[in-house]
Amino acid sequence: MNTKQIDYILELAQTQNFNRAAENLYISQSTLTYQIKEVEKELNFLLFERSGKGATLTPAGKQFITTLKTVKNELRIGIEQAQNFSKKYSDNITIGLPIRSCIYYLPQAMKEFWSKYPDISITPIFNGFYKPEEFLKGNQDVFFTFDNEMKHVPDTKLIHLYTSRIYLITKKDDELAKLKIAKISDLKGRTLMVGGGSPPQLRALQQRIINTIDIDYFNSETHETTMTNILADKGICLTPGFFQDYTGEFAWIPFDCEEKFECYLCIHTNDKRESLKEFIRIMQEIYKTKTFKK
Repeated sequence: MNTKQIDYILELAQTQNFNRAAENLYISQSTLTYQIKEVEKELNFLLFERSGKGATLTPAGKQFITTLKTVKNELRIGIEQAQNFSKKYSDNITIGLPIRSCIYYLPQAMKEFWSKYPDISITPIFNGFYKPEEFLKGNQDVFFTFDNEMKHVPDTKLIHLYTSRIYLITKKDDELAKLKIAKISDLKGRTLMVGGGSPPQLRALQQRIINTIDIDYFNSETHETTMTNILADKGICLTPGFFQDYTGEFAWIPFDCEEKFECYLCIHTNDKRESLKEFIRIMQEIYKTKTFKK
């Protein structure tokens, strides 16, 4: 199967009509019919049920089309990245991280790095929390992690970046926003949002608060859901500082607790590139000197 045939299948699946699909593809109907038959012969199953009304996907076709869309998208991304590299870069360093704020000074580090290595690209890849799979497969060179969750993974090395404390998040006009530091007792009578994929340290703190004072709570599915609920006056929450988005939309009050997060960059021990060492050094130097909510 070639890329043109992929386009033919996707277009026919969209239009469910050979004539219309052929027009959109600027080919003849006979060419489209022939190419679809050739693919079905290669796959050894029917993609489409033909009728006088058009063409609809078979159950096997519906399953296959989902994979085909992913393949088409991955191919597009691969081609675009290769085009970039063919014009400007000789190498690439990829960084897996959940959200941009986890490595807030990454753009500054990239600019400083490029002043020394202008022909080496730095590519951030945002892959969600607790998802090191692509790093472990060797598809990422650096991976943001915290609290030694990668400590016992063989052939990897943890490099400490910064320590992140826990903050209370409220609306800016909330009475609690006036506090310089918030304590468990300050939350009495409030509604605390919990869950949302909270890491163990945060879940332990949430449970301790619930067991200590009179407070309502409810489960919030994701961090974004939680932040939306705060603005809707549904409650307050506690979160690590590395979630800080610096939009100024919320009040971030340091919370009086022992729990904290040690944040690391994880690399592969067999990656001996001097450029990678220099990039890590730049990151560490920046985080030694910068002040930010962490």
